[in-house]
Amino acid sequence: MRRSKQNSAQIRTLTLGAILTAMVIVLQMLGQFIRFGPFSISLVLVPIVIGAAMCGPKISTWLGFIFGVAVLMTDAAAFLAISVPGTVITVLLKGMMAGLAAGLICKVFKKKSPTLAVILAAIVCPLVNTGIFLLGCVVFFLDTVTQWGVGAGFDNVGAYLIFGMVGINFLVEMAMNIFLSPVVVRLLNVGNNM
Repeated sequence: MRRSKQNSAQIRTLTLGAILTAMVIVLQMLGQFIRFGPFSISLVLVPIVIGAAMCGPKISTWLGFIFGVAVLMTDAAAFLAISVPGTVITVLLKGMMAGLAAGLICKVFKKKSPTLAVILAAIVCPLVNTGIFLLGCVVFFLDTVTQWGVGAGFDNVGAYLIFGMVGINFLVEMAMNIFLSPVVVRLLNVGNNM
């Protein structure tokens, strides 16, 4: 009986992981059309946080990897033209680390408060994603980003990175994550308890 419950839980986790993988791809494709500034909004972070809460760090890291691959195929042309290795490293690392961080946060806080765990993961996921993106810009693309900043009227590359490249996108992503992720996780948990 116990083995049957374990198998059932594993099947449910893998099934949800597959569904969330498809959602990551679809949302990244659709996200190309929602822009504030030069980059699209990452709607994909919501299923990554859902995967972290419902399936754990392995699935959320996987979802972050799929997010990175989808970004490389849809939204990374400007950076790929400058440095293919820099773009691949930055994009895959930011997605995977965002997923891993969300998964670990959920794992640590889930027993204490499942809702708090999801909210913290919803905050950490875009922070890590954006933080590694900014770090990648500095490490691999500083000269180009500086030129883009000057072209956009910024004297300081840091100000351009924060206010020109990430600003509104980051705030929208964070707000969507904090609002949507706990709601969807709660609905999924209600469905699992039926």
